[in-house]
Amino acid sequence: MRIEARAPTRVDLAGGTLDIWPLYLFHPGAVTVNAAITRYASCVLETHPAGNARIQLISRDTKREESFASFSALAGAKKARLPLLAELIKIFQPAGGFTLTTDSEAPAGAGIGGSSALAVAICAALDKCTGAGKSKVEWIHISRDAEAIVIRVPTGTQDHYPPAFGGAAVIELLPGRERRSELRANLDELERRLVLCYTGKPRQSGVNNWEVYKAHISGKKGIQRNLAKISAIAQELRRALERGDWIAAGKLMLQEWSFRRKNLPTISTRTIDAIIGGARSQGALAGKVCGAGGGGCVVLLIEPDSRPAVETAVERAGGQLLPIKVDRLGVQVHAG
Repeated sequence: MRIEARAPTRVDLAGGTLDIWPLYLFHPGAVTVNAAITRYASCVLETHPAGNARIQLISRDTKREESFASFSALAGAKKARLPLLAELIKIFQPAGGFTLTTDSEAPAGAGIGGSSALAVAICAALDKCTGAGKSKVEWIHISRDAEAIVIRVPTGTQDHYPPAFGGAAVIELLPGRERRSELRANLDELERRLVLCYTGKPRQSGVNNWEVYKAHISGKKGIQRNLAKISAIAQELRRALERGDWIAAGKLMLQEWSFRRKNLPTISTRTIDAIIGGARSQGALAGKVCGAGGGGCVVLLIEPDSRPAVETAVERAGGQLLPIKVDRLGVQVHAG
């Protein structure tokens, strides 16, 4: 059997970090606003003939691979070169041997949820292979927990909903659960107004989020106030986008980025500041880092007519443009 799966990555527009339990419990009404984009993580799972129990893992984008004599050998290994793949396999416990090959269109450390998209794609493939019959929401929670096991710090779920469902959404963070609601915005217009670029430097998502998390839990008033502001702004941004008020949306994104920068000095860099400043001088309404910052990607909200000038400014500041559209489908899996 050959199973192919791919899932989109995402840009987050507001409310990131709040999706990590239990931070959102301290900010009633907390949401994250994000959109799936057409840069994909993918995998191919090819089962071996009966009697061949070997499991081979290959990551094309990171140029790493490893193999295990059997599932028991993988489950008993103290260390893995591709730990996310290994953890997901442990959860699904497939019978028999196979080769799992992965790839990603997200640059290393891009902050656009590449590892989360890959985890969702792998869940889809392993679910099909094993006949587990789990739901997309279950894939999301499995992916979140597998990532937490690997990076050894708390993780949230906002990165996993776009790969699973596609589109643009509001992740409502509620006691006892989270809920995905469609962002009732014009996605064609949103697509025309987004610019994504890579700064050339990987971010350290787990590190930055963990520092903010620890500071909030330990009672640092400044961090708590900043996240309260970010929570309120994300709720306002949702309303602005749904009524098509792009000027207001831009102002809110700028405010969100301003409060996010106050959380840690390492969240921004000179390159990030130069990209956002240069883009705004050429007509961009707003810009912010994707994910936890410190590098990775910057997403910009623009006036459509300003795209050529904004893109030129981005490249002059050292950004690498990543053409995108809004993915409408979410994870896709095919078996043959």
